[in-house]
Amino acid sequence: MLVHRASDFEKKARDALKKIQKVEGLGVFYANFLGKKSELNDFLKSLKDLPAEEKRDIAPVIQKIRTELQNDFDAKQAFLRKKELDERLASDWLDVTKEFPIKKGSIHPISRVQRRVEEIFTSMGFEIADGPEVETEWRNFDALNVPSSHPARDMQDTFWVSSRSQDPHENTVLRTHTSSVQIRKMMEYGAPVRIIVPGRVYRNEAVDASHDATFYQVEGLLVDKGISLAHLKGTIQAMLSELFEKEVLVRFRPGYFPFVEPGLEVDFSCLLCNGKGCRVCKHSGWVEFMGAGMVHPNVLRNGGIDPEVYSGFAFGFGLTRLVMMQYGIDDIRLLFSQKKSFLSQF
Repeated sequence: MLVHRASDFEKKARDALKKIQKVEGLGVFYANFLGKKSELNDFLKSLKDLPAEEKRDIAPVIQKIRTELQNDFDAKQAFLRKKELDERLASDWLDVTKEFPIKKGSIHPISRVQRRVEEIFTSMGFEIADGPEVETEWRNFDALNVPSSHPARDMQDTFWVSSRSQDPHENTVLRTHTSSVQIRKMMEYGAPVRIIVPGRVYRNEAVDASHDATFYQVEGLLVDKGISLAHLKGTIQAMLSELFEKEVLVRFRPGYFPFVEPGLEVDFSCLLCNGKGCRVCKHSGWVEFMGAGMVHPNVLRNGGIDPEVYSGFAFGFGLTRLVMMQYGIDDIRLLFSQKKSFLSQF
């Protein structure tokens, strides 16, 4: 009879459910005992063929078996899932108070030296100034006494952003030096002014061990009453002595820069070869460190300052080259590379 078959099925199903110890086994159980292709589903389908009185007696029994098996299945599933979760939590437990070795990054050598230079100059009363890297032609050239007809334009290979206008206030370039910030600050603050301008500059030139199209520069400007070359010399010597923490041999040569008069070239002895000669110093024993001089009267006027009342000095040096001297780096291209073997040294 159907009722006896249903009773045997129930016993078989409960025995099978008790043996299941993993969540994965529940899927097979459900398909065999509760799914559409299970024997229990066949019992339910066969009810339609039974006489009404027999159907009335057997249907509640089969429905009760189905309900109880479904409840037992749900309870077993919840139990096994909680058990597996507890086991996973116990094995994957993490002590958040435990100290783990942390791999720390490091400060790039250019940033290191820039911060040190800033510390030295701020200790001498200079302020740190900044300006845009895309600059107008007028601030980058004309205001610094380098009009379009000036031959000094050829000394700076330039990346032009726009150059279609006859008005230098409308044309833009990637700044070839941070000297453009001189004009901005003089027009903004007037005199006296004492600033340094560290920043990235761009030159459209060939790349080799000591030259790159992108590099860092520091511009310095001091304008006040009674400023002379003696103040310039003292400032440069104090900065170099502080930076290298030793006496550095320095030499001054006459130089020409349109925005200063008189102009000076400042060199110091190569620290990589100790003056013997290497490819960085072009085998001369000296490194061209900076251009400097007294601010040209035209530049003061363009900045809105009266040259009859105020005088000042300006200088600019390659921060990137200074980094090479500080850390003994003989190829400028390494500073802008992604080589972990190089960067991990700092």
